Amino acid sequence: MTDRQAPITGGSDWVYAAIVVAAGLLFGLTNQYHLWTLDENGFSVLSERLPYWDFTNLWAGSKMALNGNAAALFDAELYRAALRAMLSPLLPDQEWSYPPSMALIGAPLAQLPIFPAYLVWTFGTIACLFLAIRPLGLPLAVQIAAAVSPAVLVNTVFGQNGALTGALLIGGLLAVQKRPILAGVLFGLLTIKPHLGILVPVCLLASCNWRAFGSAAVTTVLVALATGFAFGFDTWPMFLANTSPLMTAIMEAPYPQPYHANAMTVFIAARSIGASVSVAYAAQLAATLAAASFVIWLWRPSNPVEFRMRALLTATLAIVATPYGYSYDAIPLCVAVAFLLVTVPKPPVTFLAFLWLSPLAIHLLHQQGTGFGVLFPVSLCVWMGMRCLNDVRSAQSATAADEATRSERSHIVAAELR
Repeated sequence: MTDRQAPITGGSDWVYAAIVVAAGLLFGLTNQYHLWTLDENGFSVLSERLPYWDFTNLWAGSKMALNGNAAALFDAELYRAALRAMLSPLLPDQEWSYPPSMALIGAPLAQLPIFPAYLVWTFGTIACLFLAIRPLGLPLAVQIAAAVSPAVLVNTVFGQNGALTGALLIGGLLAVQKRPILAGVLFGLLTIKPHLGILVPVCLLASCNWRAFGSAAVTTVLVALATGFAFGFDTWPMFLANTSPLMTAIMEAPYPQPYHANAMTVFIAARSIGASVSVAYAAQLAATLAAASFVIWLWRPSNPVEFRMRALLTATLAIVATPYGYSYDAIPLCVAVAFLLVTVPKPPVTFLAFLWLSPLAIHLLHQQGTGFGVLFPVSLCVWMGMRCLNDVRSAQSATAADEATRSERSHIVAAELR
């Protein structure tokens, strides 16, 4: 894979792709408008909740922890009662679904009123994502497009943390070769949503990057200690005893549930066609092992695959590997699409355009009774993987040809000497 960017050329494919992208972005911006159209209770007409939606968990939960009531985070009924007292008595049920370390990130935001805090969170995490993708060396317009992609629009609708976790994952993978200590710090911070970093240890072990591995381990320990000192060391046992089983029960609930509309996992795809929980777990395990196996090959030190391609493919495979992922976690997919559009000669632009818009579209697919949103990242991973394999074959052929040429020259020189 060359480091040079391929020029974007015209053609009917680009026209079709532009139409698809424009229509999708119009749909996404319309959703944003409806998010902030409020009913008589102050709830969004789009979400039927406060327009900050999931951000209310980060803001209110962190405020509870700061006020010495961290135990409420791990008791669903206490937490919901505290949320309603804080925000609205009509607030639908919500849960704190994070490790207690997430409250460290939310603590500064909890010092602000919720609307300014939401703005700081939204634009601050998008800025983090923009900085994380700068090492890709893309044109400025493409970097901006990647930082405000459809997945980012979905992320803002939910008030979620996908821009931050995407920045930590992509930034770490891009830094791991030249700045392994920094990469390890980013990976350690990613433990606020550990299921998204499921492939990180695999790539570090496969590449024998012990400095990054050690840095990640130290950062993880420091984050756990800081959380304990800030909110109490009993928060970790409470998280393991209460929140982890709660989230497992939510994941294993009968299909469909409202929150399945934006799910992007093999586990949910299997559940959508009537598979039992055990069969769905088996399917997810097979997908995770397949992703991990490819990552092992991808990150071997001898692998000639271009480094940016390796990092973005791994970040996209992470979506496939986790059993608990949603459309707002699909930011790596959109970043990968942006990268491919300007670096691959003659890219399949219509295919990539549909993948670019997939975070906006999967709930439409799922509302028809099929939970196959995970096929979007799977298809991109397959395409990128095939391209990587072709690049390796080309590199091996070129190496073999060079060796044959050198051998022939050596024989000629030896013959002349005789």
